[in-house]
Amino acid sequence: MLIGREKEIRKLTELYAGDAPELVALYGRRRVGKTFLIDEVFAGKITFRHAGLSPIDDRYSAEAARKSRMKDQLKHFARSLIQQGAGKIKTPESWLDAFYMLEDMLQELDDGHTRQVVFLDEIQWLDTPRSGFMTGFEAFWNGWACHRHNIMVIVCGSSSSWILDKVINNHGGLYDRVTCQIKLSPFTLSECEKFFAANDVIMSRYDIVQSYMMVGGIPYYLRYFDRRLSLSQNIDKMFFAEQAPLNDEYDRLFSSLFVNPEVMKAIIEALSLKNMGLTRQELLQKTGIANSGEFSNQLKALISGSFIMKYCSFGSSKREEYYKLTDPFCLFFLRFVGEKAKRRTTDWTNISDTGSAAAWRGYAFENVCFNHIRQIKAALGISGVSTNETLWSKKGSEEVSGTQIDLIIERKDNIVNMCEVKFCNDEFAVNRDYHFTLVRRKNLLLEKVPKRAAIHNTLITTYGLKQNEYYSDFVQTITLDDLFKE
Repeated sequence: MLIGREKEIRKLTELYAGDAPELVALYGRRRVGKTFLIDEVFAGKITFRHAGLSPIDDRYSAEAARKSRMKDQLKHFARSLIQQGAGKIKTPESWLDAFYMLEDMLQELDDGHTRQVVFLDEIQWLDTPRSGFMTGFEAFWNGWACHRHNIMVIVCGSSSSWILDKVINNHGGLYDRVTCQIKLSPFTLSECEKFFAANDVIMSRYDIVQSYMMVGGIPYYLRYFDRRLSLSQNIDKMFFAEQAPLNDEYDRLFSSLFVNPEVMKAIIEALSLKNMGLTRQELLQKTGIANSGEFSNQLKALISGSFIMKYCSFGSSKREEYYKLTDPFCLFFLRFVGEKAKRRTTDWTNISDTGSAAAWRGYAFENVCFNHIRQIKAALGISGVSTNETLWSKKGSEEVSGTQIDLIIERKDNIVNMCEVKFCNDEFAVNRDYHFTLVRRKNLLLEKVPKRAAIHNTLITTYGLKQNEYYSDFVQTITLDDLFKE
C-alpha cells in the first residue's frame, strides 16, 4: 500500500499518459521507497526493467576486480533482456552492444502506440570504472529513444550525487536531456503515522516522534516495527538483539552508496560528536582528510544524500559555513549501537531512561524540527513567506557565558523567530532561571538582527506551555500536533 507520495504519483501518471519521449531521473536516500513507488505506479506497464548488481568486495587486484564487475553487470543485463523478450542473445561485450540489444528488443515489442516504460534501477552500480556505461546510455537515449514518442525511460539511484552529476547536471551527451527529476524524501511524521496505522501498529504521537528520531522516515526501517511490541521492545529487536536486522545497516548503507565508504563514515562520525556541526576546517582537523576538491565533492554527496546539511551561523559571514548531521538513523546508531557504543550499551529498554538518552532526545528532536520546517512555518502562519533557517551559538569567555539558540527562522516580513526546542513528557514550564536565560539570549540576538526586525520567542515542544508567571515569555507555541500536520 502506497503511503503519501501524492505529488510524485500524479507527476509520473501524467508523464505516462503523454505522447512525448520522457527521461525521468528518480533519486533519494537508500531504503526510502523509490523502487516500490515505480512498482506500484507502473504495475503491469513496465516493458523492460533492470537493476544493477550491488558492489562487492573483491579479493583480486584492482584491475581484475574492475573487469570482473563490468563482466558481471553485462551478463546480468543480458539475463534481464532474455527474460523480458529478447530471445537468445549472447552476453554483450560492451555497454554500447548492450543498449543496441535493448533497442532491438523494444522495437520488436513496439505496437506503435502503447507507452513503453524502461526502468533502470540503481543505475549508479552499472557505471563501474572505465566501463563505458555512460557512453552506451547516451547513445541509447540520443540516438534512438528520444526520437520515439512512446518511450518513457526511468533511471533510479540511491546515490543522489551520482544521479545529479552524471544525469541531471550532465555537461556531455545528456546535457539538458532529463525531462523530469524527482527527489523522493523520507516520510514526514504524518506519513509515518499513516504507515503505522496501515500496518496496525498502535503508537502514540510521542512514541512515533521517538521512532523517527531513531530510524527517520525511512519506510524500509519502519516496516520492522511489530504491532505486538512496545517502542522499546521494537528497538531492542531491531538494533540490539542477536542477529538484529539493522545492526549492520550502517556499514551496508555507506558501502552501497559510496566508492569511499570509510571516508564518508569518518565525516559522519566526526559530525555526530557536535550537535551544532563543524566548519570545513574543523572537519579536516578531526578526520585527517586532505583539503582538496575531492573533499568538497564528498561533502556535496552527503548533502545531496540528505545525510548532512550546510548552513551559515546566524549573522556570520558566508565563509563561516557549518556542516551538521541531520540523518536520524546515523545519529542514533553512532550514539547507541555502533562499535564504540556497544561497550556501554546493552539494550534500549535498560538505557532509555538514562541521562545520556535524555540528552540525545534533546538534540534529536532539534533534527526532527529541521526536517519539518514546512509544518513549523504553517503553524506560524508564514507558509508563503520567504525564510532562512539556521542556528546560532556564541562561545563563552571568563566574563560572559556562552549560549546556543536551537533554531532561528529569519523572515522577509521583518520578524525573527528565536525558537527554543524542548522534548518533554508533559507541558514545558518556564521557571525564573530559564526566564533570565531567554532574556539574555534575546539581548545577544538583538545585536545580530537588523534594526527594523523584531524577535519573537517561539517554543517548539511536545505538549505545549504550562501557564505560570513566565508564560508570556513566548509569543507562539508549536506542539507535536502541529508537526504531524501534512
